[in-house]
Amino acid sequence: MKHIVKIMTLLVALSALWISLLQTSIIPESYTWLLPLYFIISLGCYGLLMVGVGLMRFPTCPHEAILLQQDIVEAKGFLKGKGVDIGSD
Repeated sequence: MKHIVKIMTLLVALSALWISLLQTSIIPESYTWLLPLYFIISLGCYGLLMVGVGLMRFPTCPHEAILLQQDIVEAKGFLKGKGVDIGSD
């Protein structure tokens, strides 16, 4: 519930800023109308950046890798017992 309150507060603050920029002449009106679009594009770029950083920092799990290799060996043995050709070892 706390996270949604932060998001809503941010959206209200950004909306208030946008409306105030529309009513004043600080930024030309043609640019001010594009601010929500820029915000959405920036949010998408931020999301892609966070996914990329998460993939680069993906943790390795040596213990899980060993368990996976054991499962693969077990599955190959099971399939060989059933007469399935699994290719080269």
